[in-house]
Amino acid sequence: MTDNTNRIAAKFLGKKISGSETYDPSLLVAVPRADNRILYNIDSSNLPFCGQDVWHAYEFSSMTENGIPLTRLLKIKYNCESKFIVESKSLKLYLNSFNMSRFGQNIAECLSICKRLIETDLSSKLEASVEAAFLDNNTERENIFSNFQNIMNFVDETQLKADVFKETPELIITQDLNQIREYYLTFDALRSNCRVTHQPDFGDLFIFYKSAKHFDETSLVKYLTSFRSEYHFHEECCEMIYKRLYDLLDEEDELFVCALYTRRGGIDISPARWSKNCIVKDVLKLIDVTQFARYGNKQ
Repeated sequence: MTDNTNRIAAKFLGKKISGSETYDPSLLVAVPRADNRILYNIDSSNLPFCGQDVWHAYEFSSMTENGIPLTRLLKIKYNCESKFIVESKSLKLYLNSFNMSRFGQNIAECLSICKRLIETDLSSKLEASVEAAFLDNNTERENIFSNFQNIMNFVDETQLKADVFKETPELIITQDLNQIREYYLTFDALRSNCRVTHQPDFGDLFIFYKSAKHFDETSLVKYLTSFRSEYHFHEECCEMIYKRLYDLLDEEDELFVCALYTRRGGIDISPARWSKNCIVKDVLKLIDVTQFARYGNKQ
């Protein structure tokens, strides 16, 4: 089944594609989530998490019927319960097909039509409800990660030796404590690789958990470093990390995992997964439709 997924995803990846000068929803490619989930004992009919995939297209552009150009930051969001994800290059080609297409008598009408088309096309292709929103260039940024601390602050790097670069959950060490505590950790050196092109992907990982158990931070660094030679889509990496941690916690514990990948080709992907009992507002607002893009403009 993995070969089938790679075949589907490789429709455009690694190939020279001219794209389309006119709006073309047929460019979209849907990739099934099931293959990777089966490998990690994630039951799609009974997911151990809630979650959303959030995409930011920083270079969306179109024109009014009079040829007046507009450029906006586009946010796309859909639920992790969807059967499919959208393949990134196909999404870029699809969005680029709006560049020379003309919609509406004015900018507001053009944006409204584009939003409707994008939501309709993606919802149909992914067989899920997809939300799209345009953010103007004046959107204020705010620091929504102030609670998170770099995991390296808890590690003596002179004593740390990382030499495993294939995903190895056995690296994670847990400790049982006498009381429930909250942990907010970020790891800014996450690297994995595209499963089709084998090109590297980089991102920042955010982990929140509330438990009487404690993940030894040094062991977490070793585990997250073990992704450096893995070949997966961004959404898959987020789910893999979540599932490994989830399996080590107690049922009543809270867990949140979010990966903010740096943009490639003008688009970034920001998958987030959290336990069904996770109610910490400061954490969950990370997936708010207007908040997510405010993290910054990492190139």
